[in-house]
Amino acid sequence: GGRCEECQGEGVIRVGMQFMADVELVCESCGGKRFKDEILEVKYHGYSIYDILEMTVDAAVELFSSHIEENPINKKIVEKLSALQRVGLGYVRLGQSSSTLSGGESQRVKLASFLTKESASGPILFIFDEPTTGLHTDDVRKLIEVLQKLVDAGNTVLVIEHNLDIIKTADYLIDLGPEGGERGGEIVCCGTPEEVAKCDRSYTGKFLKDKLVM
Repeated sequence: GGRCEECQGEGVIRVGMQFMADVELVCESCGGKRFKDEILEVKYHGYSIYDILEMTVDAAVELFSSHIEENPINKKIVEKLSALQRVGLGYVRLGQSSSTLSGGESQRVKLASFLTKESASGPILFIFDEPTTGLHTDDVRKLIEVLQKLVDAGNTVLVIEHNLDIIKTADYLIDLGPEGGERGGEIVCCGTPEEVAKCDRSYTGKFLKDKLVM
């Protein structure tokens, strides 16, 4: 209905190139705003749907939180968006294409989706592949808190990670190596972070010593 018919609501027109990657051109019909003029004319406290989709999660939470009393649905919106904040995605734009997210960001979006569910059928095994990629130190701490809550709720969390702040909080480590590529693939050692830190063959253990109070 309200989306731009020229670009099908994407804001860009993709032009196929014979010997190069496709080129994206800003849609001339909507100017990249993705919606018809009559839709963009509708404003919520001065913001069109395009303006809101251009907001970061943090900015959107601030906007809708300040107007919770006027509309009950705002509370639900804030609850959904707050889950994204909890996994360190407060900087992501609401209308950002999922194809532009990194692997770590995509995993955290899925985690946020789970956090907004009211119940689960039973304990779940979560597998994450370097979820801290691109995260600021403060956001890594937020992610650790969320992962710990999953474990406290009876779930199992398996994380493939190089970030020492994540590694040192693990209940159990499996250190693969001793090198990378053809020189790797062996289980160098396993155990608690403290036990791995005592393994002389483990590079992970050597760096863990500086992170742990032993």
